[in-house]
Amino acid sequence: MQVILTAVGPDNRGLADPIVHYVSSAGANISEIQMYDHDQERIFAMLLRIDWPLERESVADLRQRMREIGAAKGLSIRTWSRDEADRPPRLAICTTFRPEPALAVLRSIRDKRLSAIPAVMIGNREACRGVAEQFGIDWHQIGDAAGNPDNDQLVEILDRYDVDFVVLARYMRVLPAATCWRFAGGRIINLHHGLLPSFPGPTPYQDAFGHRMLTYGATVHFIVPELDAGNQIIHQSTFTVAHGTSLDEILRIGQSDHEPECLVEGLRRVVDREVELHFHRVVRTKRDDV
Repeated sequence: MQVILTAVGPDNRGLADPIVHYVSSAGANISEIQMYDHDQERIFAMLLRIDWPLERESVADLRQRMREIGAAKGLSIRTWSRDEADRPPRLAICTTFRPEPALAVLRSIRDKRLSAIPAVMIGNREACRGVAEQFGIDWHQIGDAAGNPDNDQLVEILDRYDVDFVVLARYMRVLPAATCWRFAGGRIINLHHGLLPSFPGPTPYQDAFGHRMLTYGATVHFIVPELDAGNQIIHQSTFTVAHGTSLDEILRIGQSDHEPECLVEGLRRVVDREVELHFHRVVRTKRDDV
């Protein structure tokens, strides 16, 4: 069974050794290992992707052992396997202002076009609370009056709801590196309202319009800190406008129709296990339907 271990904590010596020693001595095959040392923040982070021998020990037992190692070493260790529970993956949908992407995801789940469970909705603004209430989903507001999120609260909520994938559905805040590494390995999925890598940043429509582009688009990608997000693309789609189309009309088309559809298709590829993230690269795990 494939299992992903992530460990995050204050930088120190010998943090990786007990984790690697335990899984290797238990007979696990390590297929991916990455370690990060954020000197400025004094943060250590590690990801292990392993093939875990269930005949030797359950994932629950492994999780408990990792908790013990984490307590001894001052590390926050998460043990996650997509296959541990016999159910569709649980999603946390994170929002700021625009409700359309979250609505599209929830409608697709309702209509059985997306095989997932909407576990919780989280916002750094209150704008999308009504969407959560409409679908009977728990809502948590983690932002202050200026929309600045409490990232510790975010992590606590994700753990409490046993979330498999974090969906940033036009969530207009950058996750700190420590938060990203806690859910590394392709568990954080972002909708960017522009074509990457050409138009990053918060105003891709305006930037493309300023370059007199006629083709606009959206990108769904895995979140990987410290690397250009353009390398982790799950899905992109575009729409073309005629010469003279106003920026307001382009925004309407993109935000109301195009972005939500792009997000749903990107999520479908992940939950249907067509793609995964290995070594910061999106890899195909089964043949796409023709």
